[in-house]
Amino acid sequence: MASKLLMIIVFVFDLIAFALAVAAEQRRSTATTKLDNEGNYNYCVYDSDIATGFGVSAFFFLLASQALIMVASRCFCCGKALSPGSSRACAVLLFLFCWVTFFIAEVCLLAGSVRNAYHTKYRTRFFENPPSCETVRKGVFAAGAAFIFFTGIISEFYYISYSKTRESIGPYGGETGVGMGLYK
Repeated sequence: MASKLLMIIVFVFDLIAFALAVAAEQRRSTATTKLDNEGNYNYCVYDSDIATGFGVSAFFFLLASQALIMVASRCFCCGKALSPGSSRACAVLLFLFCWVTFFIAEVCLLAGSVRNAYHTKYRTRFFENPPSCETVRKGVFAAGAAFIFFTGIISEFYYISYSKTRESIGPYGGETGVGMGLYK
C-alpha cells in the first residue's frame, strides 16, 4: 500500500503552499500617487511587499511536494513495468493531470510574485497625467491557490493508484507473443 508518511508530508506541504498563496492574494501590494515636497512631480508609493515572499514560498513548497511524489513513484517511467489494468490507466491519466495542474499553479505563483515585486520608478510633472502605478491583478495568487488545491488532490490519488498498480498480483512479464504450453 502507499506510504502513509509520504502522503501526510505531501498533504502538509500542499496545505502550507495553499495557505501561503491565499495569504499572498490577501497581501498584494497596492500603490498610491503622491506629490513630491516641492509640488513638481507625481510618483508612486507602494505599501508592503510581503506578498512576493508568500508567493515564492508557496512556489517552493509546491515544488517540494511534487518532487516527493515523483521521487517516490520514480516519475512513473523508471523501474519495472507496471501490471496492465484499470489502475495503471488511471495512474497514467492522473500523472498527466498532476503535471498540468502543477505547471499552471507554478506559473501563477511565479508570475504573481514577479509582478508584485515590480514597482514603477518613473515620475511625471504635476500638470501631466499621474503615473501608472502598476500592481499585480486581483486573482493571480488565488488562481495559483486553486491549482495548488487541484494538484494536491490529484497527486495524492496518483500516488495511491500508482502504488496499487505496483503491488498488484502477477506482474506483467513483458512477453509479446502467445505462450505455448504442452498439450495434455
